[in-house]
Amino acid sequence: MKTTITALLAEIKLAAAGSKDHARKAIELDLIKIEPGAIQKVAPYLGSKSYQKISIVADVTTFDVAGKQLMTILEGSAFSVYVTIIKPDRQGDVMADEASLIQLITDMKKNEAEVLIAVGGGTIHDIARYSAYISGVPFISVPTAPSVDGFNSMGAPVLLRGEKTTIPAMGPSALFADLDVLVKAPAALVAAGFGDMLGKYTSLFDWKFGSITAGEPYMQAAADITKSALLQCVEQVDLIAERQEEGIRTLMSALIESGLAMLLFGQSHPASGAEHHLSHYWEMEHIRLGKRQLLHGAKVGVASIEISRLYHRIAKEGAGYWRGVLSRGVPSSMAGAGTEFNLIAAHWEDIQREISEIPDEETLSRLLHKLGGPVAAEDLQINPELLNRSLEEAWRVRPNRFTLLRAYNERAFTYSSRSYNTDVTIHPYNQYERK
Repeated sequence: MKTTITALLAEIKLAAAGSKDHARKAIELDLIKIEPGAIQKVAPYLGSKSYQKISIVADVTTFDVAGKQLMTILEGSAFSVYVTIIKPDRQGDVMADEASLIQLITDMKKNEAEVLIAVGGGTIHDIARYSAYISGVPFISVPTAPSVDGFNSMGAPVLLRGEKTTIPAMGPSALFADLDVLVKAPAALVAAGFGDMLGKYTSLFDWKFGSITAGEPYMQAAADITKSALLQCVEQVDLIAERQEEGIRTLMSALIESGLAMLLFGQSHPASGAEHHLSHYWEMEHIRLGKRQLLHGAKVGVASIEISRLYHRIAKEGAGYWRGVLSRGVPSSMAGAGTEFNLIAAHWEDIQREISEIPDEETLSRLLHKLGGPVAAEDLQINPELLNRSLEEAWRVRPNRFTLLRAYNERAFTYSSRSYNTDVTIHPYNQYERK
């Protein structure tokens, strides 16, 4: 039988008790409620903490969906409530950028907020977690759609001068996911949440790959939590697609469990690999061009299909692609890469086996199609040039991570610069010189 979210939270807190301070402090969630009518439990929780001045942050849509109801409940319970509606940018998108952060922080300071409640999706939560952190007050999560796995994250991905940057912030002290609200979420948001979970197939691989070939830290417990959450979603894909309460509960629980795994490990490795790097790359390109933003999970779902296609292709090329690379002459940005390439060759059977655990592109596409989500780059209006460029360059979004996408492109660099094994095929989008 699947472990309940409450039991899992208790297990993770117990596991973190023997960890470093940052891990213990990361998991300070008092409680998680995923049930019909969960929004009714917010007022008693606030009362138990003796809060009086409450700040709610939402956007226009999420305020109508749940914020207004919550405000009415809290005002009826004699709390002092102030609501901040985050303003959209010129393209009509609500962004976690400097303007949104300043808007909320200013309101919180002006109204002397004792606690902040985020009512909305991933972007509202990113704005809230950083604003609460800067303001020195706790925040509470009230998701309005099962759309991302970042509701209980500590990191805040924000846009600073158009560049996506994840800043350490704070996680929520409590999370209230009201199934009466979540089952009514737009189909596109449900599909996005499912797409975010499908991305764990490739993120879990990249995490294992980095640990084998570059000595990146690894935690089996966090990997197991993430994989279990992913498989629960895949098993209940039909219930999720039908928007049945059980299916939506499973998806929401999985997204939260993914977040808990990241908190336990202390970094995003369990849930974010090359597929997220492609998503962030596309996002920054759309911002640069002034285009409307795409749903994070929709991008991750499509990106996971592209990464699956590439990784299965790499698996067929064999260990010979990676052998015989010398560290001497490799650019400074790739210092030590020769050693990593040879480790890839040495562990090739293990790496191939790990890749075989990633469903192929057809399987991932079928799963996403059931949810009505996008399954190809063109569905997101990602043109071939941007797709190819992202497959070459997106790893630079997180240059501290050694993913197979990064290794493959760095290996391609050595081929384009030197004559190592001319009989090995180089895919066109890997033939580039760094600038």
